[in-house]
Amino acid sequence: MTRFFLLALCLAVAAPAAPAAWAQPMVSKVRIGEHPDKTRFVMELSEAPRYRVFALADPFRVVIDLPELRWVPGRGEGDRKGGLIAAMRFGLFAPGTSRVVLDLSAPAQVKRVFVLPPTGSYPYRLVIDVVPVSRASFLAARAAPVVSDPPLDPAASAVTAPPQPKADPRKTIVIDPGHGGIDPGARSLTGVDEKNIALAYARALKRQLEAGGRYRVVLTRDKDIFVRLRDRFGLAERVAGDLFISLHANNHDSPRIRGASVYSLSEQASDAEAEALAAKENKADIIAGINLADQTEVVSKILIDLAQRETMNLSKQFANGLVGELGRVTKLLGNAHRSAGFAVLKSATVPSILIEIGYLSNKTEERLLRSKKHRIGISQAIGAAIEAYFERQTSLNRT
Repeated sequence: MTRFFLLALCLAVAAPAAPAAWAQPMVSKVRIGEHPDKTRFVMELSEAPRYRVFALADPFRVVIDLPELRWVPGRGEGDRKGGLIAAMRFGLFAPGTSRVVLDLSAPAQVKRVFVLPPTGSYPYRLVIDVVPVSRASFLAARAAPVVSDPPLDPAASAVTAPPQPKADPRKTIVIDPGHGGIDPGARSLTGVDEKNIALAYARALKRQLEAGGRYRVVLTRDKDIFVRLRDRFGLAERVAGDLFISLHANNHDSPRIRGASVYSLSEQASDAEAEALAAKENKADIIAGINLADQTEVVSKILIDLAQRETMNLSKQFANGLVGELGRVTKLLGNAHRSAGFAVLKSATVPSILIEIGYLSNKTEERLLRSKKHRIGISQAIGAAIEAYFERQTSLNRT
């Protein structure tokens, strides 16, 4: 007997001041059906969608690209599973493109993709049948994406570098809100996503730095959208950034663990926990359904050359000063400056650090992370560390 797992999606309520948003297609429900020979994934939509569907290996995933959709996933949606589907997530992948990623429990291929017209109480339905195959069969098939007619437009770039102002003597600070879009990052017990915490702190830090007029500030993202790891530090290099600051919030198996920490890049992880965190953060592109097979060795490797050694030393100097400033306004982990092979920190020219502002898995710290007062305090501490860092560099250059 076929079993269906109903995944209810709570639709966002459109604001009266923005009627144009109603023009976007909407998703009302998603279903996963287990059959003897296949797993069926069904999306109910307000109109017939254009789509691009393909499967990826290592890990095995099915990726569904669609026009930008109006939907708000219910809490714990990605924890649902059935048949070959071990987990599901969705979000904005690129401007104009929403993406669904289905994590698979075994090698599988996309057998059929079709759209059913409205009938009775059902709206349009996008139906995707996934069938099990061996790993060897999957790799040998090299199946092309299944595309609609007319096809979905290619995904646009999520990152565009702002124009470089002429004769601007200010230092450029690049702020990177971790995760975003289809990649939620860590999630608290109450359903708070790391991607939203990171963006809120990035905006607060931007306001703090711009208020003094001494810095030009660039965000790698200013909305809930996915950005590839290499595009994040690539933007910092294109705008000739003087510092790159990636903001995150963490999770831990123990709800008692709390405290902020600062990470810089290193060939050798400072400890096992730092190494595990870097490995988790480096999976962001996999989570978003990126095919890593086409990345060159230069892109894939973490370290580096002599030019980057100097950048790494500057990063460590800034990180040390930042730990001192953060310790004035928030609790720190022991050994608060740590290091590991974070892919997002591997710019050869821009000193880069990653801040884990706190733990969403700790109830006390989750409340802090959500408070405006804490955002302002953290932003002021980072601002003070930036001031001290550049003052030191100026002093060293004079001597």
